[in-house]
Amino acid sequence: MTRLFTAAIAAALLLLGSTTVAEADSVEWQELSVAASAYNSVAWQTTATKPSIAAWGDKLEPGMRAIAVSRDLINKGLTHGTKVKIEGLPGVYVVRDKMAARWRNKIDIYMGKDVSAARDWGIQDGIKIMYADSDG
Repeated sequence: MTRLFTAAIAAALLLLGSTTVAEADSVEWQELSVAASAYNSVAWQTTATKPSIAAWGDKLEPGMRAIAVSRDLINKGLTHGTKVKIEGLPGVYVVRDKMAARWRNKIDIYMGKDVSAARDWGIQDGIKIMYADSDG
């Protein structure tokens, strides 16, 4: 009886694990070319009173992989919480902030309080990003 119970649990876990993998593989990624700059959670770049609070209310902390997007990109599906892969950078970033209305087709990569890293990144044109289709 114990072997049967153990086998049933193992089969259920295997099935559950394979469903999760299948769902992750079924995500559709959209590709886009954008300008990319970098920013920090310092008062002179954001707001003087709460430089770590993003436009959607998220608290940004050094080490987070977060980006801000221009408002036209929100209309293309890069909404709050969207996962984004950025050419030349490791890992997956998450849309946590939005930029001022004057910007178009641009992302701003959060670099904590490391102003020198943000300056080294500068502004780069033609950066390819891939973002998870919000319907996927």
